[in-house]
Amino acid sequence: MTTDTPALLRQLFDRAVAVADPMQSLAAVLPPKPAGRVMVIGAGKASARMAEAVEAEWGPCEGLVITRYGYARPCTGIEIVEAAHPVPDAAGQQATRRMLDLLECLGEGDFVLALISGGGSALLTAPAGDITLAEKQALTDALLASGAPIGVLNDIRKQISDVKGGKLAAAAYPAQMLALLISDVPGDDPADIASGPTVGDTGDATRALEALDRWSVTPPASITAYLRAGGAPLPPNDTRLTHVRNVIYAAPAQSLAAAAELAQASGISVEILGDALEGEARDVARAHAAEALNRQAAMSSGSKPVLLLSGGELTVTRRGDGIGGPNAEYALALALALDAAPGIHAIACDTDGVDGAAEVAGALIGPESLAHAVATGDDPAVALADNDAHGFFGRIGDQVVTGPTLTNVNDFRAILIQPL
Repeated sequence: MTTDTPALLRQLFDRAVAVADPMQSLAAVLPPKPAGRVMVIGAGKASARMAEAVEAEWGPCEGLVITRYGYARPCTGIEIVEAAHPVPDAAGQQATRRMLDLLECLGEGDFVLALISGGGSALLTAPAGDITLAEKQALTDALLASGAPIGVLNDIRKQISDVKGGKLAAAAYPAQMLALLISDVPGDDPADIASGPTVGDTGDATRALEALDRWSVTPPASITAYLRAGGAPLPPNDTRLTHVRNVIYAAPAQSLAAAAELAQASGISVEILGDALEGEARDVARAHAAEALNRQAAMSSGSKPVLLLSGGELTVTRRGDGIGGPNAEYALALALALDAAPGIHAIACDTDGVDGAAEVAGALIGPESLAHAVATGDDPAVALADNDAHGFFGRIGDQVVTGPTLTNVNDFRAILIQPL
Protein backbone atom coordinates (compact mmCIF):
# COMPACT_ATOMS: atom_id res chain seq x y z
CA MET A 1 0.00 0.00 0.00
CA THR A 2 1.24 3.48 -0.82
CA THR A 3 2.39 5.83 1.96
CA ASP A 4 0.95 8.86 0.13
CA THR A 5 -1.94 9.67 2.46
CA PRO A 6 -4.58 10.86 -0.06
CA ALA A 7 -3.72 7.92 -2.35
CA LEU A 8 -3.93 5.54 0.61
CA LEU A 9 -7.39 6.79 1.53
CA ARG A 10 -8.50 6.44 -2.08
CA GLN A 11 -7.22 2.83 -2.10
CA LEU A 12 -9.34 2.07 0.95
CA PHE A 13 -12.43 3.49 -0.73
CA ASP A 14 -11.73 1.57 -3.93
CA ARG A 15 -11.36 -1.64 -1.92
CA ALA A 16 -14.71 -1.05 -0.21
CA VAL A 17 -16.36 -0.61 -3.61
CA ALA A 18 -14.66 -3.62 -5.18
CA VAL A 19 -15.89 -6.00 -2.47
CA ALA A 20 -19.48 -5.03 -3.28
CA ASP A 21 -19.11 -5.37 -7.07
CA PRO A 22 -21.79 -7.88 -8.17
CA MET A 23 -19.38 -9.43 -10.66
CA GLN A 24 -17.17 -10.35 -7.70
CA SER A 25 -19.82 -11.25 -5.14
CA LEU A 26 -23.14 -12.38 -6.62
CA ALA A 27 -22.14 -15.79 -8.00
CA ALA A 28 -21.53 -17.15 -4.49
CA VAL A 29 -25.21 -16.77 -3.56
CA LEU A 30 -26.79 -17.59 -6.93
CA PRO A 31 -28.43 -21.05 -7.01
CA PRO A 32 -28.40 -23.27 -10.09
CA LYS A 33 -30.77 -21.98 -12.74
CA PRO A 34 -34.22 -23.53 -12.13
CA ALA A 35 -35.97 -25.60 -14.76
CA GLY A 36 -38.96 -24.05 -16.46
CA ARG A 37 -39.65 -20.39 -17.11
CA VAL A 38 -37.28 -18.00 -15.35
CA MET A 39 -37.89 -14.24 -15.21
CA VAL A 40 -35.17 -11.84 -14.01
CA ILE A 41 -36.31 -8.42 -12.81
CA GLY A 42 -34.61 -5.70 -10.84
CA ALA A 43 -34.17 -2.07 -9.96
CA GLY A 44 -31.37 0.02 -8.49
CA LYS A 45 -28.01 1.53 -9.25
CA ALA A 46 -26.38 -1.91 -9.06
CA SER A 47 -29.17 -3.85 -10.77
CA ALA A 48 -27.74 -3.84 -14.30
CA ARG A 49 -24.38 -5.06 -13.01
CA MET A 50 -26.23 -7.72 -11.01
CA ALA A 51 -28.05 -8.80 -14.18
CA GLU A 52 -24.71 -8.99 -15.99
CA ALA A 53 -23.39 -11.22 -13.19
CA VAL A 54 -26.47 -13.46 -13.40
CA GLU A 55 -26.09 -13.99 -17.15
CA ALA A 56 -22.39 -14.75 -16.65
CA GLU A 57 -23.52 -17.75 -14.56
CA TRP A 58 -26.89 -18.71 -16.06
CA GLY A 59 -26.50 -17.59 -19.65
CA PRO A 60 -29.11 -15.44 -21.44
CA CYS A 61 -32.29 -14.87 -19.41
CA GLU A 62 -35.69 -13.34 -19.97
CA GLY A 63 -36.34 -10.22 -17.95
CA LEU A 64 -36.29 -6.47 -17.37
CA VAL A 65 -34.09 -4.40 -15.07
CA ILE A 66 -34.27 -0.65 -14.39
CA THR A 67 -31.11 1.24 -13.50
CA ARG A 68 -29.90 4.83 -13.31
CA TYR A 69 -28.92 6.75 -16.42
CA GLY A 70 -25.32 5.86 -17.25
CA TYR A 71 -25.38 2.60 -15.25
CA ALA A 72 -26.47 0.17 -17.97
CA ARG A 73 -24.46 -3.00 -18.64
CA PRO A 74 -24.40 -5.35 -21.64
CA CYS A 75 -26.81 -8.26 -21.23
CA THR A 76 -27.83 -10.82 -23.84
CA GLY A 77 -31.40 -11.60 -22.80
CA ILE A 78 -32.30 -9.27 -19.93
CA GLU A 79 -33.50 -5.87 -21.11
CA ILE A 80 -31.83 -2.94 -19.34
CA VAL A 81 -33.80 0.30 -19.06
CA GLU A 82 -32.25 3.52 -17.76
CA ALA A 83 -34.28 6.05 -15.78
CA ALA A 84 -33.84 9.00 -13.43
CA HIS A 85 -32.59 9.08 -9.84
CA PRO A 86 -33.16 10.47 -7.21
CA VAL A 87 -36.32 12.08 -8.62
CA PRO A 88 -38.33 9.62 -10.77
CA ASP A 89 -39.19 10.22 -14.42
CA ALA A 90 -41.49 8.91 -17.17
CA ALA A 91 -38.94 6.33 -18.34
CA GLY A 92 -38.95 4.72 -14.91
CA GLN A 93 -42.74 4.80 -14.73
CA GLN A 94 -43.16 3.18 -18.14
CA ALA A 95 -40.57 0.48 -17.41
CA THR A 96 -42.19 -0.28 -14.05
CA ARG A 97 -45.58 -0.77 -15.73
CA ARG A 98 -44.01 -3.17 -18.22
CA MET A 99 -42.32 -5.08 -15.39
CA LEU A 100 -45.61 -5.51 -13.54
CA ASP A 101 -47.23 -6.74 -16.75
CA LEU A 102 -44.49 -9.36 -17.16
CA LEU A 103 -44.99 -10.61 -13.60
CA GLU A 104 -48.75 -10.80 -13.84
CA CYS A 105 -48.40 -13.34 -16.68
CA LEU A 106 -46.49 -15.84 -14.51
CA GLY A 107 -47.90 -18.99 -12.92
CA GLU A 108 -47.34 -21.52 -10.17
CA GLY A 109 -44.41 -23.31 -11.80
CA ASP A 110 -42.48 -20.20 -12.81
CA PHE A 111 -39.50 -18.63 -11.03
CA VAL A 112 -38.58 -14.97 -10.54
CA LEU A 113 -35.14 -13.69 -9.61
CA ALA A 114 -35.39 -10.12 -8.30
CA LEU A 115 -32.21 -8.02 -8.20
CA ILE A 116 -32.71 -5.10 -5.80
CA SER A 117 -30.28 -2.38 -4.76
CA GLY A 118 -30.25 1.20 -3.55
CA GLY A 119 -31.80 3.69 -5.91
CA GLY A 120 -34.70 1.41 -6.67
CA SER A 121 -37.09 3.70 -4.78
CA ALA A 122 -36.86 6.28 -7.55
CA LEU A 123 -36.40 3.86 -10.44
CA LEU A 124 -39.46 1.73 -9.59
CA THR A 125 -42.23 4.27 -10.14
CA ALA A 126 -45.92 3.43 -9.99
CA PRO A 127 -47.91 6.17 -8.24
CA ALA A 128 -51.05 4.80 -6.59
CA GLY A 129 -54.59 5.97 -7.14
CA ASP A 130 -54.96 9.28 -8.97
CA ILE A 131 -51.50 10.52 -7.99
CA THR A 132 -49.60 11.76 -11.03
CA LEU A 133 -45.91 11.42 -11.80
CA ALA A 134 -45.48 15.20 -11.50
CA GLU A 135 -47.00 15.11 -8.01
CA LYS A 136 -44.74 12.22 -7.02
CA GLN A 137 -41.74 14.17 -8.34
CA ALA A 138 -42.70 17.26 -6.35
CA LEU A 139 -43.06 15.25 -3.15
CA THR A 140 -39.73 13.47 -3.69
CA ASP A 141 -37.91 16.75 -4.25
CA ALA A 142 -39.43 18.26 -1.10
CA LEU A 143 -38.57 15.23 1.02
CA LEU A 144 -34.97 15.21 -0.23
CA ALA A 145 -34.62 18.89 0.69
CA SER A 146 -36.16 18.43 4.14
CA GLY A 147 -33.27 16.50 5.69
CA ALA A 148 -35.54 13.60 6.64
CA PRO A 149 -33.75 10.25 7.12
CA ILE A 150 -34.09 7.61 4.42
CA GLY A 151 -36.40 5.50 6.58
CA VAL A 152 -38.93 8.31 6.69
CA LEU A 153 -38.82 8.73 2.91
CA ASN A 154 -39.35 5.01 2.46
CA ASP A 155 -42.33 4.89 4.85
CA ILE A 156 -44.06 7.62 2.87
CA ARG A 157 -43.17 6.21 -0.55
CA LYS A 158 -44.63 2.81 0.27
CA GLN A 159 -48.01 4.26 1.13
CA ILE A 160 -48.45 5.98 -2.24
CA SER A 161 -47.02 3.31 -4.55
CA ASP A 162 -48.39 0.32 -6.45
CA VAL A 163 -44.97 -1.38 -6.48
CA LYS A 164 -43.15 -0.62 -3.20
CA GLY A 165 -43.75 -2.25 0.17
CA GLY A 166 -44.04 -5.80 -1.20
CA LYS A 167 -46.33 -5.03 -4.13
CA LEU A 168 -43.73 -5.99 -6.75
CA ALA A 169 -43.52 -9.47 -5.23
CA ALA A 170 -47.30 -9.68 -4.89
CA ALA A 171 -47.62 -9.09 -8.64
CA ALA A 172 -45.56 -12.24 -9.30
CA TYR A 173 -47.69 -14.55 -7.14
CA PRO A 174 -48.09 -17.55 -7.41
CA ALA A 175 -44.61 -17.83 -8.99
CA GLN A 176 -41.70 -18.47 -6.64
CA MET A 177 -39.36 -15.52 -6.11
CA LEU A 178 -35.80 -15.19 -4.83
CA ALA A 179 -34.82 -11.57 -4.15
CA LEU A 180 -31.07 -10.86 -3.96
CA LEU A 181 -30.40 -7.51 -2.34
CA ILE A 182 -27.45 -5.17 -1.91
CA SER A 183 -28.02 -3.06 1.18
CA ASP A 184 -27.49 0.69 1.15
CA VAL A 185 -29.54 1.46 4.26
CA PRO A 186 -28.62 1.80 7.94
CA GLY A 187 -29.53 -1.42 9.71
CA ASP A 188 -29.73 -3.55 6.52
CA ASP A 189 -33.49 -4.06 6.79
CA PRO A 190 -34.76 -5.59 3.50
CA ALA A 191 -37.94 -3.55 3.93
CA ASP A 192 -35.92 -0.35 3.56
CA ILE A 193 -33.78 -1.28 0.54
CA ALA A 194 -35.38 0.42 -2.48
CA SER A 195 -38.48 0.88 -0.27
CA GLY A 196 -38.92 -2.89 0.04
CA PRO A 197 -40.60 -3.92 -3.24
CA THR A 198 -40.41 -7.58 -2.16
CA VAL A 199 -41.15 -7.08 1.57
CA GLY A 200 -44.50 -6.36 3.22
CA ASP A 201 -45.15 -2.98 4.80
CA THR A 202 -45.43 -2.55 8.58
CA GLY A 203 -46.21 1.16 8.30
CA ASP A 204 -49.49 2.93 7.72
CA ALA A 205 -50.91 6.07 6.15
CA THR A 206 -51.36 7.83 9.49
CA ARG A 207 -47.66 7.49 10.26
CA ALA A 208 -46.81 8.82 6.80
CA LEU A 209 -48.99 11.89 7.35
CA GLU A 210 -47.38 12.48 10.74
CA ALA A 211 -43.91 12.24 9.18
CA LEU A 212 -44.78 14.78 6.50
CA ASP A 213 -45.94 17.19 9.20
CA ARG A 214 -42.87 16.54 11.37
CA TRP A 215 -40.51 17.35 8.50
CA SER A 216 -42.55 20.36 7.36
CA VAL A 217 -43.34 18.91 3.95
CA THR A 218 -46.63 19.89 2.35
CA PRO A 219 -47.51 17.32 -0.33
CA PRO A 220 -49.77 17.86 -3.33
CA ALA A 221 -53.46 17.67 -2.41
CA SER A 222 -53.97 14.32 -4.17
CA ILE A 223 -51.30 12.68 -2.01
CA THR A 224 -52.79 14.07 1.20
CA ALA A 225 -56.23 12.82 0.16
CA TYR A 226 -54.89 9.37 -0.74
CA LEU A 227 -53.14 9.04 2.62
CA ARG A 228 -56.19 10.24 4.54
CA ALA A 229 -58.17 7.53 2.74
CA GLY A 230 -55.80 4.87 4.11
CA GLY A 231 -52.90 4.70 1.65
CA ALA A 232 -51.85 1.43 0.02
CA PRO A 233 -50.32 -0.88 2.67
CA LEU A 234 -49.56 -4.55 1.98
CA PRO A 235 -48.96 -6.31 5.32
CA PRO A 236 -46.10 -8.81 5.68
CA ASN A 237 -48.56 -11.67 6.30
CA ASP A 238 -50.27 -11.24 2.94
CA THR A 239 -50.58 -14.64 1.24
CA ARG A 240 -48.98 -13.32 -1.94
CA LEU A 241 -45.69 -12.84 -0.08
CA THR A 242 -45.40 -16.46 1.06
CA HIS A 243 -43.56 -17.45 -2.13
CA VAL A 244 -40.77 -14.86 -1.65
CA ARG A 245 -37.34 -15.35 -0.09
CA ASN A 246 -35.22 -12.21 0.53
CA VAL A 247 -31.43 -12.51 0.82
CA ILE A 248 -29.06 -9.62 1.52
CA TYR A 249 -25.71 -10.71 0.13
CA ALA A 250 -23.70 -7.46 0.19
CA ALA A 251 -23.83 -4.74 2.85
CA PRO A 252 -21.83 -1.79 4.21
CA ALA A 253 -20.27 -3.82 7.04
CA GLN A 254 -18.51 -6.12 4.57
CA SER A 255 -17.01 -3.20 2.68
CA LEU A 256 -15.81 -1.46 5.84
CA ALA A 257 -14.24 -4.72 7.03
CA ALA A 258 -12.38 -5.11 3.73
CA ALA A 259 -11.03 -1.56 3.97
CA ALA A 260 -10.03 -2.16 7.58
CA GLU A 261 -8.12 -5.32 6.63
CA LEU A 262 -6.22 -3.43 3.94
CA ALA A 263 -5.29 -0.64 6.36
CA GLN A 264 -4.21 -3.03 9.08
CA ALA A 265 -1.88 -4.77 6.62
CA SER A 266 -0.07 -1.43 6.37
CA GLY A 267 0.42 -1.13 10.13
CA ILE A 268 -2.53 1.15 10.85
CA SER A 269 -4.79 0.68 13.87
CA VAL A 270 -8.44 0.67 12.83
CA GLU A 271 -11.65 1.42 14.64
CA ILE A 272 -15.03 1.10 12.94
CA LEU A 273 -17.39 3.69 14.39
CA GLY A 274 -20.39 1.97 12.85
CA ASP A 275 -21.84 0.97 9.50
CA ALA A 276 -25.26 2.53 10.07
CA LEU A 277 -24.66 6.13 11.11
CA GLU A 278 -27.41 8.63 10.39
CA GLY A 279 -27.88 12.33 11.03
CA GLU A 280 -27.21 15.75 9.55
CA ALA A 281 -23.90 15.55 7.67
CA ARG A 282 -22.37 18.69 9.16
CA ASP A 283 -23.30 17.66 12.72
CA VAL A 284 -21.78 14.19 12.37
CA ALA A 285 -18.66 15.78 10.85
CA ARG A 286 -18.18 18.07 13.84
CA ALA A 287 -18.53 15.14 16.23
CA HIS A 288 -16.00 13.11 14.22
CA ALA A 289 -13.57 16.04 14.12
CA ALA A 290 -13.68 16.30 17.91
CA GLU A 291 -13.10 12.54 18.17
CA ALA A 292 -10.13 12.71 15.81
CA LEU A 293 -8.51 15.61 17.66
CA ASN A 294 -8.97 13.84 21.00
CA ARG A 295 -7.42 10.65 19.59
CA GLN A 296 -4.44 12.58 18.24
CA ALA A 297 -3.91 14.39 21.55
CA ALA A 298 -3.64 11.03 23.32
CA MET A 299 -1.04 9.65 20.87
CA SER A 300 2.69 9.61 21.48
CA SER A 301 5.24 10.26 18.76
CA GLY A 302 5.78 6.51 18.29
CA SER A 303 2.11 5.56 18.12
CA LYS A 304 0.65 3.78 15.13
CA PRO A 305 -1.57 5.87 12.87
CA VAL A 306 -5.26 5.41 13.66
CA LEU A 307 -8.01 5.04 11.08
CA LEU A 308 -11.63 5.80 11.98
CA LEU A 309 -14.05 4.14 9.54
CA SER A 310 -17.78 4.65 9.29
CA GLY A 311 -20.71 4.03 6.98
CA GLY A 312 -24.42 4.66 6.91
CA GLU A 313 -26.45 7.40 5.28
CA LEU A 314 -26.20 11.02 6.33
CA THR A 315 -28.62 13.72 5.27
CA VAL A 316 -28.53 17.35 4.22
CA THR A 317 -31.19 19.90 5.00
CA ARG A 318 -31.17 22.19 2.00
CA ARG A 319 -30.71 25.79 3.13
CA GLY A 320 -28.81 27.30 0.20
CA ASP A 321 -28.86 26.91 -3.55
CA GLY A 322 -25.60 24.98 -4.02
CA ILE A 323 -25.15 21.33 -4.99
CA GLY A 324 -23.83 19.67 -1.86
CA GLY A 325 -24.40 15.97 -1.26
CA PRO A 326 -24.02 14.50 2.23
CA ASN A 327 -20.49 13.19 1.73
CA ALA A 328 -19.12 16.43 0.32
CA GLU A 329 -20.92 18.42 3.00
CA TYR A 330 -19.52 16.11 5.68
CA ALA A 331 -16.01 16.57 4.28
CA LEU A 332 -16.32 20.36 4.17
CA ALA A 333 -17.72 20.58 7.70
CA LEU A 334 -14.96 18.21 8.87
CA ALA A 335 -12.26 20.39 7.32
CA LEU A 336 -13.69 23.47 9.01
CA ALA A 337 -13.94 21.76 12.40
CA LEU A 338 -10.38 20.38 12.16
CA ASP A 339 -9.15 23.88 11.26
CA ALA A 340 -6.03 22.68 9.39
CA ALA A 341 -4.94 20.39 12.24
CA PRO A 342 -1.69 18.71 11.12
CA GLY A 343 -1.58 14.96 10.54
CA ILE A 344 -5.30 14.38 9.96
CA HIS A 345 -6.66 13.47 6.52
CA ALA A 346 -10.05 12.10 5.49
CA ILE A 347 -12.16 10.84 2.61
CA ALA A 348 -15.96 10.79 2.39
CA CYS A 349 -17.62 9.21 -0.66
CA ASP A 350 -20.79 7.47 -1.74
CA THR A 351 -19.98 3.97 -2.95
CA ASP A 352 -22.30 4.36 -5.95
CA GLY A 353 -20.17 7.22 -7.29
CA VAL A 354 -22.97 9.78 -6.94
CA ASP A 355 -23.18 12.04 -3.89
CA GLY A 356 -26.59 13.67 -3.74
CA ALA A 357 -27.46 15.15 -7.12
CA ALA A 358 -23.85 15.53 -8.30
CA GLU A 359 -21.98 13.11 -10.55
CA VAL A 360 -19.19 13.11 -7.96
CA ALA A 361 -18.52 10.43 -5.34
CA GLY A 362 -17.27 12.79 -2.64
CA ALA A 363 -14.09 14.53 -1.50
CA LEU A 364 -10.70 14.26 0.17
CA ILE A 365 -9.55 16.69 2.86
CA GLY A 366 -6.34 17.35 4.74
CA PRO A 367 -4.50 20.07 6.65
CA GLU A 368 -3.94 21.94 3.38
CA SER A 369 -7.60 22.10 2.33
CA LEU A 370 -8.34 25.47 3.92
CA ALA A 371 -5.11 26.90 2.51
CA HIS A 372 -6.19 25.79 -0.96
CA ALA A 373 -9.43 27.69 -0.40
CA VAL A 374 -7.52 30.87 0.40
CA ALA A 375 -5.52 30.47 -2.82
CA THR A 376 -8.71 30.21 -4.89
CA GLY A 377 -10.51 32.99 -3.04
CA ASP A 378 -13.09 30.60 -1.58
CA ASP A 379 -14.65 30.96 1.83
CA PRO A 380 -15.40 27.41 3.05
CA ALA A 381 -17.85 28.63 5.71
CA VAL A 382 -19.87 30.46 3.06
CA ALA A 383 -19.81 27.38 0.83
CA LEU A 384 -21.10 25.23 3.70
CA ALA A 385 -23.88 27.69 4.52
CA ASP A 386 -24.93 27.65 0.86
CA ASN A 387 -24.82 23.82 0.60
CA ASP A 388 -22.13 24.27 -2.07
CA ALA A 389 -19.64 21.65 -0.90
CA HIS A 390 -19.34 20.07 -4.35
CA GLY A 391 -18.63 23.44 -5.92
CA PHE A 392 -16.05 24.17 -3.23
CA PHE A 393 -14.13 20.92 -3.67
CA GLY A 394 -14.34 21.23 -7.43
CA ARG A 395 -12.67 24.63 -7.29
CA ILE A 396 -9.84 23.51 -4.99
CA GLY A 397 -9.32 20.22 -6.87
CA ASP A 398 -10.17 17.76 -4.08
CA GLN A 399 -13.21 16.01 -5.54
CA VAL A 400 -13.30 12.22 -5.89
CA VAL A 401 -14.81 11.36 -9.27
CA THR A 402 -15.26 7.67 -10.05
CA GLY A 403 -18.02 7.52 -12.64
CA PRO A 404 -20.61 4.76 -12.17
CA THR A 405 -19.27 2.17 -9.73
CA LEU A 406 -22.16 -0.23 -10.56
CA THR A 407 -22.77 -1.01 -6.91
CA ASN A 408 -24.16 0.76 -3.85
CA VAL A 409 -23.43 0.04 -0.19
CA ASN A 410 -23.93 3.63 0.93
CA ASP A 411 -21.50 6.14 2.42
CA PHE A 412 -17.83 5.40 3.09
CA ARG A 413 -15.92 7.67 5.48
CA ALA A 414 -12.33 7.28 6.66
CA ILE A 415 -10.30 9.60 8.89
CA LEU A 416 -6.58 8.86 9.14
CA ILE A 417 -4.92 10.28 12.27
CA GLN A 418 -1.12 10.41 12.46
CA PRO A 419 0.86 11.21 15.62
CA LEU A 420 2.50 14.64 15.83
